Amino acid sequence: MPATIDPAAVQSARSRGEACLLIDVRTPGEFAAVHAVGVESMPLDRLDPQAVRSRREAFGADCPVYVLCRSGGRATKAVEQLTAAGLTSCIVVAGGTDAWIAAGLPVERGRGVISLERQVRIAAGSLVVIGVTLGLTVHPGAFALAGFVGAGLVFAGITDWCGMGLLMAKMPWNQGSAPAAAKPAAA
Repeated sequence: MPATIDPAAVQSARSRGEACLLIDVRTPGEFAAVHAVGVESMPLDRLDPQAVRSRREAFGADCPVYVLCRSGGRATKAVEQLTAAGLTSCIVVAGGTDAWIAAGLPVERGRGVISLERQVRIAAGSLVVIGVTLGLTVHPGAFALAGFVGAGLVFAGITDWCGMGLLMAKMPWNQGSAPAAAKPAAA
């Protein structure tokens, strides 16, 4: 399990002028809706360890890389990827952007977007309702759709890998118009 740090500790270090790279691995749409001031957008599905290494060097080769997502799951995967690629001092910001906001730390807000997790729940629930409705009214074989979605949710829960989430992340509404990177905050 990757190391974690409290959002307030990250902001405190940044306020003291300590060099660090703060990246957000959520979708561009989620990033556009709200993000920590000074964070750089590097979506998980396009995360490039070499790009992270290059950005880190701008702050100092030994500076920590703090990784945010919505609540911590995608950040953990990103840190695992970065560590496997040989980057050291990559740390998950505990609780992600949700915890950052709850701590009252500075954020930039844009247009609202539904979180990726909520989109998956909405899509999965809708498919189950459609499968059951069609199974009751059209053909019993349609119950298979509800069963397939249920099996997918069980698989996602056991493996922590969600194909529907990966697919939803690539949808046009999740690509947003977020900039490639926010400007680093002044210390």
